[in-house]
Amino acid sequence: MSGATTVSGAEDGTAVPRGAGRPAGQAVVPCRACLSGEDLDWLGGSSVSLALDLTTSVTVRPPGARPAADAVPDGAAGAWAGEVWAFLRRRLPGLGPRPPAVTARSDAPAASGLSSSTALIVGLFRAFTEAVVPAAGGAGSRPVSARTLAQWAYEFEFSIFNGGGMDHLAVIAGGLLLLDGRTTGLPEIRHRADFPEEWAVVVLDSATRKDTSDHIRTVRAQLAAGDARLAAYRERADDASAAAWEAVRGRDLGALGAAMSEAHRAMRDFQGMSTPLLEELRSLALRTTGLPLKLSGAGGGGALVGVCPAAEQAEVVARLRRALGPVHPRVRVIPARAAAGLAPEIAAAPTT
Repeated sequence: MSGATTVSGAEDGTAVPRGAGRPAGQAVVPCRACLSGEDLDWLGGSSVSLALDLTTSVTVRPPGARPAADAVPDGAAGAWAGEVWAFLRRRLPGLGPRPPAVTARSDAPAASGLSSSTALIVGLFRAFTEAVVPAAGGAGSRPVSARTLAQWAYEFEFSIFNGGGMDHLAVIAGGLLLLDGRTTGLPEIRHRADFPEEWAVVVLDSATRKDTSDHIRTVRAQLAAGDARLAAYRERADDASAAAWEAVRGRDLGALGAAMSEAHRAMRDFQGMSTPLLEELRSLALRTTGLPLKLSGAGGGGALVGVCPAAEQAEVVARLRRALGPVHPRVRVIPARAAAGLAPEIAAAPTT
């Protein structure tokens, strides 16, 4: 999802503001880049994620309010709103049959491996529960905690895609996370750290969409069959994640680029996650700017990410745009910075 989006819903008073003069409910959720360890959040192993300031906002509209003039309808987002509401009704008493009307907007490109879908789903869970649940539960009801929010969002997406929980923890906790994957349930947050302020992120959106659901089915079949290439990928990616984490903690940008490049090669060579276009874009970026790029997210297609000095970000972005424009006019170069999450305190509590 990218741009302004109106999510259809009930306009009949289902959403009840939490207090006079307060908005009915709003959540602003970052996206995330995976610096290393795709699939290891559910295969087992280490992964490193970074929340980015390409945010998705979800706002529950007061009864009778019209959407903003610049909002654009999006049927997929509307379907998510209805499904999330149905999930909540099975767990929380007093909710009406239809979801409240919601407006959603996103800065992140859709289907790009940056978890824009997870950000939307988490945003819907947070906006709905903050705006509606306390009023529906009556006096003394407690808001839904960040940990419950993560668990519910994970369970919701797992029932559809059968994947892992890296994305949910990444956008809720924010910052830089080192995760220990689990075959069932949310990963464990081993460490959370702030990303160096002197570093910035460059995103190349290839304008080719990922197919995560098909990828997960394929990898689960590999896992069931004891595929040797999958085992080799898991080992290489786990090592790359350890190297990436140590590089950031040591503020060694060269080592981080090398670790991300190793993670990308493992994705490409053992699991076929890259494409000829992505490899061409990586080569062009390296030639023109010296910036090593890594595919973010599984499934083929999507976005590449790289880390550069913050002081050089504008120049790197400009050089990439000049180089890409004539040959790949649909590719977008997007500057980004590290972001806090929806509820960073979740990293201080155990995940079980």
